[in-house]
Amino acid sequence: MPAYKRILLKLSGEALMGDDAYGINRATIVRMVREVQEVTALGVEVAVVIGGGNIFRGVAGGSVGMDRATADYMGMLATVMNALALADTMRVEGMVARVMSAISIEQVVEPYIRPKALQYLEEGKIVIFAAGTGNPFFTTDTAAALRGAEIGAEIVLKATKVDGVYTADPNKDPLATRYARVSFDEAISKNLQVLDATAFALCRDQKLPIKVFSIFKPGALKRVVMGEDEGTLVHV
Repeated sequence: MPAYKRILLKLSGEALMGDDAYGINRATIVRMVREVQEVTALGVEVAVVIGGGNIFRGVAGGSVGMDRATADYMGMLATVMNALALADTMRVEGMVARVMSAISIEQVVEPYIRPKALQYLEEGKIVIFAAGTGNPFFTTDTAAALRGAEIGAEIVLKATKVDGVYTADPNKDPLATRYARVSFDEAISKNLQVLDATAFALCRDQKLPIKVFSIFKPGALKRVVMGEDEGTLVHV
């Protein structure tokens, strides 16, 4: 039996690059979609928030000296491109996904409307939230915390390149150990970088647990959903 009925999965744009310098790696996106498919087959309702770093990084040099709000809007548009790629890959794999954007681009994707998102989830469709919160100065981490709280997700799953939160950088310190569980207060006192500060505060206020795990580890998402010891759980 899955440990959660409804989850919010936060994917970074960089995760879609695979080993490429930027853009979307086809094999990587297919593998990720199949990991999500394993979870939906268990009856778990899945919503996804996607970042845009894989696309925006490619043009970030041009944003030097640019107005921060303008650069943030460019980043939001990059997430819409990723969301479309993700939804289409899901379609090819026989899944039904709906993209909902916080910025109105009605010819391309439907706008984010909370009751409709909830309806889609109840129907077993995957909902992909694009364009972050729709506001500059907020990260897609914050969008994940916000949408997670709005749709009544039981947990926010932050998919990263590392299989959890460690006592130190595991790439630099061979003695670094992974936390299986850590409280919000502990994470603050130990200055553990789980989510950005705004997103972290929102999850803590809403008593919404966070699980940090590696999306590159085969079967990790399913193990997380089944409540196994995978990644790091940040709890109240």
